[in-house]
Amino acid sequence: MQLLYWTAFIVFVVDQASKWVVVQWLDLPNTDEGRISILPGLVEFRTAWNRGVNFGLFAEFDMRWVLIVVSIAIVVAVLIWLHRTRSTRLGYIAGGLLVGGALGNVIDRVAYGAVADFLNVTCCGYYNPYAFNVADIAIFAGAVGLAFLPDPKAKKAASKK
Repeated sequence: MQLLYWTAFIVFVVDQASKWVVVQWLDLPNTDEGRISILPGLVEFRTAWNRGVNFGLFAEFDMRWVLIVVSIAIVVAVLIWLHRTRSTRLGYIAGGLLVGGALGNVIDRVAYGAVADFLNVTCCGYYNPYAFNVADIAIFAGAVGLAFLPDPKAKKAASKK
C-alpha cells in the first residue's frame, strides 16, 4: 500500500509544480495569445482553464463543487477498493496515478475555480484544440491500468479450480 501513497504523492507534487511553473513563473496566461511554442508544430504550452469535465464538457454549468465532491468520492472509492483487494505492485502504481492526478485537479478547482490545462500536442497537420496537464495524463494511465491489469483475486480463484 505504501507504493500507492508514494505514487500518488509524487504525481500530485509533479502536477502542482508543473502548473506553478507554467501558470505563475512563465506567466502563460499573460503571454502572446496565452501560448509558448516548445517544439514548433508538435508541442506548445497553451492556456486553458477547464471549468467542466473532460474536454471542457458542461463548462457552461457551474459544476465546480459537484466535480470536487465527485473527484474526492472516486479517490476514496479507489483507496477502499485497493485496500480490500490486496492488489499487485502495478495495481498500486495505477491506483496512485489516478489518486494523485485526481487530487491535483481538485486543488486547482478549489484554488482557481477551474483546472489549469496547458499541454497541447498537435501532429501531422491535425490541429488539436484541447489542452491537458500532468494530472490528466496520470488519471488516464491509472484508469487504464486499473481496468486492464489482472485482478489478483481472480487469479487465486482460477488456481483453486
